[in-house]
Amino acid sequence: MRWLVASDWELGYTFGMQRESGRNKAYKYVRDQILTSPASSGTFLNEQELATLIGVSRTPVREALLMLQAEGLVEMVPQRGAHVPPMSGRQITELMELRGVLERHAASAAISSGDAPVAAMRKALAEQMTLSCASGPEAAKSFIDLDGKFHQILIDSAKNELLSHTYSGLRARQLRVGLTALFAAEDRQRNVCAEHESIVVALESGDQRFAHRAIEQHLEVTLQILLRA
Repeated sequence: MRWLVASDWELGYTFGMQRESGRNKAYKYVRDQILTSPASSGTFLNEQELATLIGVSRTPVREALLMLQAEGLVEMVPQRGAHVPPMSGRQITELMELRGVLERHAASAAISSGDAPVAAMRKALAEQMTLSCASGPEAAKSFIDLDGKFHQILIDSAKNELLSHTYSGLRARQLRVGLTALFAAEDRQRNVCAEHESIVVALESGDQRFAHRAIEQHLEVTLQILLRA
């Protein structure tokens, strides 16, 4: 019956870990399942509905929403709750600019080290290609998940933890704009695969300028589709 004589510190620590677990569960669910959907843009999130859906109390949901507010992913509106703001043209442009900086740096680092992750990126691309003709929201979500995996492999190859963490923190925004782009342009899945193939070929060649150009062209095409959407 060890738990009967647990110290106040131990009880507080255990309670804190349980609370943190609930908060993190709510945070990941809202970030990865709710905020990645283009349909969430401009909507308000109901704390009680989220709590019921996730299987936690309202307190960790509230804490998770405050964390997401700090990241600029939601806005807490008095008497209304958490609002998911639509991304402006400027925000989308800035996102693509940041991605370009990070991905070009990663490509240069990978090529300079002679360890470009060509095989891993080709594997992710092959998985994407199997979904390039599929339709429906679930197939689109899976396709964009693989898109994120493809680019994260490149980023991680730079072996810079801060760089990888920064890039992965963009995931919710990237999934949302990625899904928007898929539905806004005809045959976008196949074109994405072709653009990814160009990036892999450029990395395989060891030519940094070629790799940078392939990355820039891919991001620019996506940006123009999003700005027209």
